[in-house]
Amino acid sequence: MRYQTIVSSDVLLNHLPDPAWVIVDCRFSLADSGAGRRAWRSSHISGAHYAHLDEELSGPVTAYSGRHPLPDPDDLRRVVGGWGVTPKSQVVAYDDAGGAVAARLWWLLRWLGHRDVAVLDGGWQQWRRLMYPVTQSQPVELRSRYPVRNESQAWLGSDEVLRALEGDAILLIDARAAERFRGEIEPIDPLAGHIPGAVNRPQQLNLDKSGRFKPARQLRDEFEALLAGRSPDEVVHMCGSGVTACHNLLAMEHAGLVGSRLYPGSWSEWVRNPNRPVDRKGNV
Repeated sequence: MRYQTIVSSDVLLNHLPDPAWVIVDCRFSLADSGAGRRAWRSSHISGAHYAHLDEELSGPVTAYSGRHPLPDPDDLRRVVGGWGVTPKSQVVAYDDAGGAVAARLWWLLRWLGHRDVAVLDGGWQQWRRLMYPVTQSQPVELRSRYPVRNESQAWLGSDEVLRALEGDAILLIDARAAERFRGEIEPIDPLAGHIPGAVNRPQQLNLDKSGRFKPARQLRDEFEALLAGRSPDEVVHMCGSGVTACHNLLAMEHAGLVGSRLYPGSWSEWVRNPNRPVDRKGNV
């Protein structure tokens, strides 16, 4: 069986000895960019490689980009190949943020054309709660490269988003917290508010009280209410920098609502251009 959205700790435990399964630790903190790697060095799931959000899962920031632009595909293939990922691998990504960062790796691998990738449901906390084995041993990095495959074009740039919104061709779903979306606070980016026409779905709503994903049927009902008759392939996801938006995209896929796309630049790229419209209702 292949896993392409989420996978449970029990299933992963049973496959720890399987060389076809590749595990990647994506723990990361915006407040301390080195905290995730230190945590991984201290303790991680056996065999887990480490993926740094800024260094491996993003490209260089420019004067026109958002805070976490997409990495160069060839650089990403080199990183992924170093973990030992091949087209036959089952990849499992985890973090300690409810899947918010792990979902970024999930989306990036799908972008490269790799479908057998899943996020560990409940993440690091669930694994530790179950007292499953951890280690300090670090896996060997390989000198390999993931082969060139058809890359998905399931993302839009800022100009494409603007044109699509003007033509009512998309439903733009913003994964940021409600108070950031409303423009009441903005702790990271230079301007508060949201893109006119966007709707808000904080990514935390995809999880239950235990930090695991809600049942697929419940997620489907919630997203269908938000879509209000629109097709999933009309949906584009955004957030602050294109990271947590992947969580909503993952939740939709897990719910069977397939085909939505990502706006990787998101709010942090949108506000780089002062000519782009901004809705600041609620901003003080």
